[in-house]
Amino acid sequence: MLKQFIQSSINKYLVIYISSFILLIVLFVLGVSIGSTSIPFRFVLSSIYDQFVGTHHTPDDIRTIIIGIRLPRVLLAFLVGSALSLAGTTFQGVLKNPLADPFTLGVSSGASVGAVIVIFFQISLPVLSTFTLPVVSILAGFLTLLFLLYFVSILSKDLNVESIILGGIIISSFCSALLSFIISLSNNELREVMGWLMGSLGSRGYTYSLLLLPFLIVGCITILSVSRQLDALTFGQTSAQHLGVNVKKLTYLLLFTASCLTGAAVAVSGTIGFVGLVVPHFTRKLVGPLHKHLLILTMLHGGIFLMATDLISRTILAPSELPVGVVTSLIGAPIFAIILIRMKKGRVKN
Repeated sequence: MLKQFIQSSINKYLVIYISSFILLIVLFVLGVSIGSTSIPFRFVLSSIYDQFVGTHHTPDDIRTIIIGIRLPRVLLAFLVGSALSLAGTTFQGVLKNPLADPFTLGVSSGASVGAVIVIFFQISLPVLSTFTLPVVSILAGFLTLLFLLYFVSILSKDLNVESIILGGIIISSFCSALLSFIISLSNNELREVMGWLMGSLGSRGYTYSLLLLPFLIVGCITILSVSRQLDALTFGQTSAQHLGVNVKKLTYLLLFTASCLTGAAVAVSGTIGFVGLVVPHFTRKLVGPLHKHLLILTMLHGGIFLMATDLISRTILAPSELPVGVVTSLIGAPIFAIILIRMKKGRVKN
């Protein structure tokens, strides 16, 4: 019986991984080929082949669209989706709350304030240079999280759902007020600031992906390395301590890492809400609560989800483009409400 159970589990995970990779490839090709100018699949593949090999089988204008515009956008969508989903899964695991994600906790709003301040005042720190934007955004997001935890600790003795949601709403409202104040001072920077607030992946280029990639790699390695301890933490602090887990150290490590992922993602794409809530919830339904597979598949599904929503955002009103943050909010807000209602009825557990 045990052998059959292990074999069925392996087959289940194998099917999910293979299906996820196939869907990722399909969306990658669709994301590069579909737009204001439709490009046949063969040109997509030949352009990528030409870029690596150095040949010229594809017309220059089509190659420019694929390599210079759409490919970096699709790549950034995958990286941002992966980062936000990984951060959301980590927040939910640490706080033992399926409603916790960078957007509902107000971390995204805090990171947005940091990013907008850098944009508005054109700040460039001497040592950090181009990394000024993500670093300031990360620090702002982490400070926001610390303030939230402090605020919740005043409201209640434990991190219950109501206190976290209330704290997140209050902090997000305060950050929105700060952003509105900055916008009121803006002149030439207004359009760029508004673009960040609504969330966008257009006209970013490969530079933004390169800014996010180091934070995503380090964050992924850090969280995966403590996945077993995170499993123990989800069963309660007492149980985790009995298993030899340093709960306080692990909690701060994971919260800081998730804040870094959120801040870096916000720095390159603006505020894109509910990705870290919808994707972990869906993936957990597929693979269960154990983080060994949950974390990896959440990253894959997060990238897939944002690639799909970005494709919708630039085709549903073509030739006009809808901010991708609007699309994710339209999808995520009803799911947030459904999860909250089910939690009230005692039907959802993290």
